[in-house]
Amino acid sequence: LCPPQPDQGLPPSLAAVPVSWKSTGPCQGHRESPGALVETSAGEVAQDQEGPVATQLDVLRLRSSSMEIREKGSEFLKEELRRAQKELKLKDEECERLSKVREQLEQELEELTASLFEEAHKMVREANMKQAASEKQLKEARGKIDMLQAEVTALKTLVITSTPASPNRELHPQLLSPTKTGPRKGHSRHKSTSSTLCPTVCPAAGHTLTPDREGKEVDTILFAEFQTWRESPTLDKTCPFLERVYREDVGPCLDFTMQELSGLVRAAVEDNTLTIEPVASQTLPAVKVAEVEGGSTNMCALSGLTRTCRHRIRLGDSKSHYYISPSSRARITAVCNFFTYIRYIQQGLVRQDAEPMFWEITRLRKEMSLAKLGFFPQEA
Repeated sequence: LCPPQPDQGLPPSLAAVPVSWKSTGPCQGHRESPGALVETSAGEVAQDQEGPVATQLDVLRLRSSSMEIREKGSEFLKEELRRAQKELKLKDEECERLSKVREQLEQELEELTASLFEEAHKMVREANMKQAASEKQLKEARGKIDMLQAEVTALKTLVITSTPASPNRELHPQLLSPTKTGPRKGHSRHKSTSSTLCPTVCPAAGHTLTPDREGKEVDTILFAEFQTWRESPTLDKTCPFLERVYREDVGPCLDFTMQELSGLVRAAVEDNTLTIEPVASQTLPAVKVAEVEGGSTNMCALSGLTRTCRHRIRLGDSKSHYYISPSSRARITAVCNFFTYIRYIQQGLVRQDAEPMFWEITRLRKEMSLAKLGFFPQEA
């Protein structure tokens, strides 16, 4: 290629613009015409002038697009940030709610555990108390069974071997001859001449009653009341038979000086819950006994009199004991014997006719009357 020579007739601006030349072939030592050169230079100058403008427009366009993209990106990021913050807030609230639920569940679990342990301890305590009560009841029941068996044996012996017509003199030592028993206290009664009379007919009951050889005679009114009661035995105090016995015998026999304790003793006798125990002389010193138990061994708790008390009573399941004198013991024992016998009749354990049963009840009433008057057997 042959480098072009600058043209002296062109303007300085065009002379500064570089012009590209095309090779059309081997250089033959001639150059293009001035007109063609001018046209080529003008087109290139126009292209060179349009290039920077387009570049500036492209730059502006790029800047505008960049700003728009940046704004949209910023808005998008802000929206994403708000969404993330909202979700985070919701998650925090959910975590707080779950924490509260967990704390509540833990508290309920602790309360439930404590309640279960308390309930278990309560059940064990109640089971131990029930077991102790059952063992106590079993022990008392065995004692009552032994006592009832002994009473039944004694009653059978009494029923079989002792009747008003032929009493068992070993069971009734008061019927022994004076040479064996010694002089009897009180006054003796002459035999009634009614023993030689004809048999008496009880109009209310329709029975023929034979007067006893010892001068006994059945009271027809009492026997009629007994017959009515025997048809349907009961312990109701309102029936005529028991009402009379309560009024004439039981009430006066259990009427002691200490009225409050007398009422308790009477209720215990009626309920068959009174216990009479002998007092051992070596158990406790007199001063200590007076401190831990009701009364003293030198004073009767029922009469309030200074007496040597060899027995004590216990009412029901009470732990308290009350010391009683021999006279008070005889009065209580007489009433207990009466109630024991009528309970046997009520339970159908006495297999006798009406008259022997009536005479046995009369004998028990006589013992109550004598005990009330102050007569009691001497203790060895």
